[in-house]
Parts: sequence; C-alpha cells; structure tokens
Amino acid sequence: MDRVILHCDMNAFYASVELLSRPELAGRPVAVCGDPACRHGIVLAKNERAKAFGVATAETIWSARAKCPELVLLRAHHEKYRAYSGMVNEIYNRFTDMAEPFSIDESWLDVTGSGLLFGDGRAIGDRIRETVRRELGLTLSVGVSFNKVFAKMGSDYKKPDATTVIDRGNYRELLWPLPVGALFFVGGATAAKLAGKGVRTIGRLASCDRNTLVSWIGKQGAMLHDYANGADESPVRFAAERRRIKSVGNGITFKRDLRSEDEIRTGVTALSDTVAGRLRKYGLKCRSVKVDIKDPYFKTVSRQKQLAVATDATDEIIEAAMDLIKRAWGRDEPIRLITVTGGNLQGGDENEQLSFLGADGLTPDTAGAGRARSARIDRAMDSIRRKYGDGAITFGSILHNDIGIELDERIDEAPGK
Repeated sequence: MDRVILHCDMNAFYASVELLSRPELAGRPVAVCGDPACRHGIVLAKNERAKAFGVATAETIWSARAKCPELVLLRAHHEKYRAYSGMVNEIYNRFTDMAEPFSIDESWLDVTGSGLLFGDGRAIGDRIRETVRRELGLTLSVGVSFNKVFAKMGSDYKKPDATTVIDRGNYRELLWPLPVGALFFVGGATAAKLAGKGVRTIGRLASCDRNTLVSWIGKQGAMLHDYANGADESPVRFAAERRRIKSVGNGITFKRDLRSEDEIRTGVTALSDTVAGRLRKYGLKCRSVKVDIKDPYFKTVSRQKQLAVATDATDEIIEAAMDLIKRAWGRDEPIRLITVTGGNLQGGDENEQLSFLGADGLTPDTAGAGRARSARIDRAMDSIRRKYGDGAITFGSILHNDIGIELDERIDEAPGK
C-alpha cells in the first residue's frame, strides 16, 4: 500500500498574519518587509493581490513599489509568526504524530495510519484547511501524494487555499509537462545546465538515461531522475523526533555604521543575548564562538575561538565575541553587520572537565560562584520573557539605542541553518 503524504504550505504566511490585525487592508496589495532605514529594505512576503502586480519575495522595496505604487508596506513581527506557526503545527499534530516542519510555514505529514479516523488524503487535507481557517483565520494549500517530493509539488500546483492530489495515475499528466525548474530541488543553475542539454521539462528529465544525467550534473542527476519518476522514498520524521542542531547564530545589519567600542558592545550584547537564550531553550551549550563582521564596502572577516568550558551564559558569549572582534578588526574601521554564532554544541547536562583555574583565570570556587550567579540572572530573564514577551526585559545598554536594534525584531535563525 502506498504511503499517504501531505505537504501543507501556508498561503502568504507573514502577510496573512499581519492582516489578521489589519482587516481594513483586505483586498489591497500588501508586503511585509524589512525597514529601509535599517538598510535591509527587501520584501519578505507579499499577499496574493501584490503577487498579481509581479511583486516578488526578496526584491527591493523600491523595485516592488515601481511595479505596484499602491503597495502597502508592513513591518515584520517575527515573534508573532513563530507563535502562529506553533498553533498551526498543533493542528497538524491532531491528525498524525508524523509531522516534519520544512520551514516556519511548511510541513510534511505522513497520514498513512490516519485514514480510519479522518478519511483519505484529500479528505484530511480539506479538513486541515477548514480547521486552520476556522480557528486561526489563515489559509493554506495542501499537496497529497505517495511521496514527499510530489506532495510538495502538489501544494505549489494550485494556490491559494486548495488541495491537490498527485497520485500514480496522474503525476505524468500533471507534472511532466512542467518546466524542469519546477521540480523540487532543481535550482536555476541546474535548470540552465539541463536546458543546455535539451532537457526543459520534468517529463524529458524522467525519460533521460540515469547515468547520462550523472555525467552531466554529478550525483544530483541520479536523485533528480528518481524524483521525476516518483521514486522518492524519504521518510517523514515523527513530531517528537528532534533535528540535530549544529549551531545557533544571530546577525543584524545596523541602521548606521558602528565605530566606537561601546556601540559595538551594544550590538554584540543584543546578538549574544538571543544566541544564549536559544541555547538555553534547546538545552544546549556551545564550545566555540564565531563572529562574522562586515564593513560598509562588504569586506567580511570571520573569526572563531574555542572556549575552555561549554556555555549557555549570555555574558560569556558577549566577552568571547568582543575578544574576537578586538583582535580581528581595526579600531577605526566602521562595522555594518555583525553575526554571533555558538558552535560545537553539546547537551546542557553533559559533564565538563574543569581545569584547576576557571575559564577567566579564577579559582574553581570563585569562577563557579560567578557562573552560578550569571545562570540565575539568565534564567530569571528567560522566565520573564516567556511570561510577558521578549521585549519585557533586556540589558540597559540596548534601551533607546540608535543603531537599529528593536527589542521584538531581532533575527532568529532556524535551527541548523
């Protein structure tokens, strides 16, 4: 018996969430974007009305406005999107415990074992769409198929708010006439290479000799041949199955160039605070800290250091990052962007081998007392933020800053990316 796989893709997710609190904008072209004053003014998401004008994700705001002068620009609220993503995934978990997030607004569901309770794949897809619409006021498109790749392509096939079934009887009719670039995992460069060989549709790719494809584009050729022929057998992970997180990072392009050590420390404090908070949330500690620094002319320098003791402490990550920047960056050189990343992660409860002196040169007793005090402060801040929101408490140096750090707008990268 074939598996029954769903791919659920929220429609214009960021824009749709914003419009829940702005009903007066219904029917108008809307885009969610970065703040132009902070020098990252690009379109992060757009609604269907804006899409009809040709507005595209990741294009600059000025370009989008040229296409659509009436475009309404809304500032992004990432905490709100994460909250709604969690609520959507809770709905998915009512139908199966085999749910695998692909991004903040997309998930695969294996509902093979859910048929007796909820019906066939189409019925489950329709029921999920109806539940999300009724409870959250949002819409999504669902692809139903016998593997993950075709399910993903099904959710893209018809938007918005639709369920598309791609089965063994119709996938050649529905998918093979599409451009080869429409196949999942075929990027622009690969599509151009294949087009140069006369392979312009998914059907043509499917009919190619497998070894010939490998000779053209390497091992990826064999994988894409399988995908085009419906031979993807990758499993959907259980909801309780946790993806291994390799690093936790946070970066920001500042509203203006940073020049003084105090300004740099303010930026590093905000970034390290988010990194350390996420480490504690995941129950992890880092054994290394890495910084990436970019100047106004886009020259980039990266530096990394190993820590004597694994940490999830905000102040220790701040000091490690500041040490790297001081050693890597000229005192008079302006800084446009900083990214702080904790790497070489380990479980927070793993044993540590402590040296005779603490990481800061103090005796173990003194160092341990200092770390315990930092840990209490960090966890108290975590508790306040969980209860009242991320902007409820922060470091005094971050308040009223003029470098573009907003308490509820700090970038929070996806685990493992």
